Amino acid sequence: MPASLARVSEYLSALGRPYEVIVVVNGSTDRTAGVARQAADRDPAIRVMLSPRRGKGLAVRLGALAATGRHIVFCDADLSTPIEEVVALTEHLGDRYQVAIASREGLGSRRVGEPYQRHLMGRVFNALVRALAVPGIQDTQCGFKAFTRAAAHEIFRRQTIDGFGFDVELLYVARRLGMHVREVPVTWVYAASSRVDPLRDTVRMVGDVVRVRLNDARGLYR
Repeated sequence: MPASLARVSEYLSALGRPYEVIVVVNGSTDRTAGVARQAADRDPAIRVMLSPRRGKGLAVRLGALAATGRHIVFCDADLSTPIEEVVALTEHLGDRYQVAIASREGLGSRRVGEPYQRHLMGRVFNALVRALAVPGIQDTQCGFKAFTRAAAHEIFRRQTIDGFGFDVELLYVARRLGMHVREVPVTWVYAASSRVDPLRDTVRMVGDVVRVRLNDARGLYR
């Protein structure tokens, strides 16, 4: 975490544009909150928020709705997708695309160090997602996504899923509202410290995909 925050601050500062970094501490019992506050003392553009321990989806939603920038981006704290990819995503945002997502699939993308079994399970899950929710999108789960501010407000206030399946819900809602999504190939480095359990969390995410369709049938995304 300290190295990630320092890298983010250094890179965004070097761009010479206004920025803010919101660190959402998701019920962590380690030193994450203290480390984040120390970083905020060094960089006033960093803000720290506390979230109930109800899942990554809730933490991301709280941070996105609290953000004030013209473009709103969320990324994983381990920077598996390098922060330098933020420019590639945000440059696509505008009238044509309201959402830009990092993709580990397709021409120009690179996966580094990912175990084969994990990759295979991810592709099986994506096939299900394309069949049931967001056809045509090759990678819904990469934790690096960008939104125009207006799009983020409309999408995140409709989000209901707190677990890892929230990515699918965000993209489903975006399309449901008539927004356009751009997939951008990136370099992604597997982190052995990842807390994602490929089998257990995939089963949960399948349930979340079904829940998205049920939510839509109930009119929750209108």
